[in-house]
Amino acid sequence: MTFSDHLRLIEERSTAFRAAVAAAPSLDVPVPSCPEWMLFDLVQHLGMGRRRSAAIVAAGPADAPPEKPAWDDGTGAPRERAALLAWWTESVERLTSALREAGPDRRCWTFWGDSQSSETSGAWARRQVPEIAVHTYDVQLTVGDPEPLPVEVALDGFDDCQFTLCSTDVAWPPEPAVVDYYATEGRSWRLRLSRDGAWAARLGAPAASEDPDTADASARGTASDLVLFFYGRIPLDSLKLKLKLDGDRRIFDQLIAWDPSV
Repeated sequence: MTFSDHLRLIEERSTAFRAAVAAAPSLDVPVPSCPEWMLFDLVQHLGMGRRRSAAIVAAGPADAPPEKPAWDDGTGAPRERAALLAWWTESVERLTSALREAGPDRRCWTFWGDSQSSETSGAWARRQVPEIAVHTYDVQLTVGDPEPLPVEVALDGFDDCQFTLCSTDVAWPPEPAVVDYYATEGRSWRLRLSRDGAWAARLGAPAASEDPDTADASARGTASDLVLFFYGRIPLDSLKLKLKLDGDRRIFDQLIAWDPSV
């Protein structure tokens, strides 16, 4: 996907998020997939995150993110729904304006410096899409009408999850393992876990002469379900889990529990 594609999808998912919030019966309803939050809390969290991302992109090359006053004046989000929706729209406009001004190649601080993804404004644009899309799903779930993530959002989003959030040069503590993910839409990924870290790759069809490695565990399902599983919206032990899991399921538990930053 191009930088322009990511800007388009930020705006599309942000519009869907706004519509879902507008349709909710109240801002004080609990969010089932984020049990510590009411709907207002979710909107404020996502809006503040977009404002912080905008400030990071605007700052350009840096060894640390901007100080909080650069993106948070301390007043928080407004509590009245119409004002909150306008605040959300402004938050997204700050983000997209900063990204357009920067273009795709500006160097920026990121929290994924140990991953396979670039530390650029383009990578920040890409990272926004699954974040907004998953929280849109959260709001839709709250109002009782959850929709699968759009295919192009989910495919690119899961790719980003693997290369940005999963990959790291931090050593994998358990035994080395290979995990494969297969989207029913026709794309697949491999994650190698070892003392050298976690390294992602896109899988293609092997040549006839090749003997491909056998994965220790694998998951198959729609790209949307893969993303929702990755973000914990469909827990491993949930009756709603639609993924087909093969191999050693303990590896998925280990991945869920692993925090390379600790």
